[in-house]
Amino acid sequence: MIMGLRLKALREIVIAITGGNLSPMLNEEPLEMWRTHLLVEGDILSFKKVRTGCRAYLTVHGGLVVPEIMGSSSTYLSGKFGGFDGRALRRGDILYTRDLPPSLKKLGSRFPIEWIPSFEKGVSLRVIPGPQDHHFTEKGIQTFCSSSYQVTPQCDRMGVRLEGPRIERRPDVLESIISEGFVAGAIQVPGDGKPIIILNELVTGGYTKIATVISVDLTKVAQLKPGDQVCFEPITIEEAHSLLRDLEKRFQIFKMN
Repeated sequence: MIMGLRLKALREIVIAITGGNLSPMLNEEPLEMWRTHLLVEGDILSFKKVRTGCRAYLTVHGGLVVPEIMGSSSTYLSGKFGGFDGRALRRGDILYTRDLPPSLKKLGSRFPIEWIPSFEKGVSLRVIPGPQDHHFTEKGIQTFCSSSYQVTPQCDRMGVRLEGPRIERRPDVLESIISEGFVAGAIQVPGDGKPIIILNELVTGGYTKIATVISVDLTKVAQLKPGDQVCFEPITIEEAHSLLRDLEKRFQIFKMN
């Protein structure tokens, strides 16, 4: 969600805003995040400025009416398909929701404060080494694990390019490999030795991947903006699975309440 967005409610609708704090406003008054609100016809929802993170998420009761492509209603901007005509929103666009009466039973429901993530300017990302960590020297691995990297202006939904100490590759391996599929969170190291964290809009690549950000920490990556600092903390796959199970358990508890 880009800072400066303004939306006008054309009928009663229940909404919630999560993610980064972009100072949401309802009719020019601050709107509390991480809880449900009722908007009535004529209400204006806007976003004043970035406080933490860089992306906010607006949920509307019933969901938006857009075509599903490959089981998803999201927009792939680079490919120009999905979502709302495969493009970013423009002034005058009208978004439709399913014709459902507002769900008032859970109006005012809040996400537990202790579960709300914080998005700082310096983050530690937990990673699983590999799949090509053996392409790097012991010194290179140590550099990756002990250094702080800065987010560059080259960051979007495709990935986040970082600036910092060069990660040393073994002299007997090539800079590139045969292109293969990515998962979100893969950290590839191109020829300049500076890591790039891959996100959702890049699906294949031919650079070696030194590690992968665990699923639980992908929300932190999505909120990174230029100037933020990043460091990496290797953990085991068993630890990653345990953290993911804990997160899924929280979601289940929230849904049942």
